Amino acid sequence: MNLDSNYLFASMIWGAVGVGYFIYGKKQKSMAALGGGALMIGASYFFPNVLLMSLVCVGLMAAVYLLPKDSD
Repeated sequence: MNLDSNYLFASMIWGAVGVGYFIYGKKQKSMAALGGGALMIGASYFFPNVLLMSLVCVGLMAAVYLLPKDSD
């Protein structure tokens, strides 16, 4: 269990952003945002390094932004 203050703060921030993406994806029925949010929440738990976790989460944010939007 990592109790480094930097790790805890980064995990809290990326987890909160992931929850935001997840809720947005659920309400808008956007699978890209829903999946990206779920992966961000998971990344905040499973990556032991702050830098690696931040890079993965920024990459997920870019992927959600660049993936084609659902057209109705």
